[in-house]
Amino acid sequence: MAKKQFRTESKRILDLMVNSIYTNKEIFLRELISNASDAIDKLYFRSLTDQSVGMNRSDFAIDLAIDKDARTLTVSDNGIGMTAEELEKNLGTIAHSGSLDFTKNNELSEEIDIIGQFGVGFYSAFMVADRVTVVSRAYGSDEAWKWESAGADGYTLTACEKEAVGTDITLHIKDNTEDDDYDPYLETYRLDELGKKYSDYIHYP
Repeated sequence: MAKKQFRTESKRILDLMVNSIYTNKEIFLRELISNASDAIDKLYFRSLTDQSVGMNRSDFAIDLAIDKDARTLTVSDNGIGMTAEELEKNLGTIAHSGSLDFTKNNELSEEIDIIGQFGVGFYSAFMVADRVTVVSRAYGSDEAWKWESAGADGYTLTACEKEAVGTDITLHIKDNTEDDDYDPYLETYRLDELGKKYSDYIHYP
């Protein structure tokens, strides 16, 4: 399985995320839940004009699953999903063209919200995870794809199985260090707190 390289801008952003320029690492959950909500929105709005979707608004949800033994946190949605091409486009590149110049020309600190400015929220997962696995099946497709990366060294994209349409993002949570405690991201009470703090505006349960 050949490893693919991120484009220059993406690699630079990932370097920043892996080395954590942010002291407020918990915002990763806000970003992933927001992305899940966007994916559901796309399929929900399609369902308004396409009866074959076969889902009502009450059928949509975002799920969080913890496996303490495996040190994983999975954020799942039953939204529109992504094809292999969309995974490459959405996770292999940074959409906003000015981000590389920005990072070159500015002294970065936690005061600069590069996530908010450049829509790179997905990459914030690498602030708390040493590996991220994304399994997605697009609406209207029988194929599913797995995107996986351990950071700026690149990513792999392979065909896989997924029963339902949507996306599962699994974060392999980092081990604790002298400076950082990552265990709370594997605790239900902490995720519940963060969900209420950052994502109360989300329309889906």
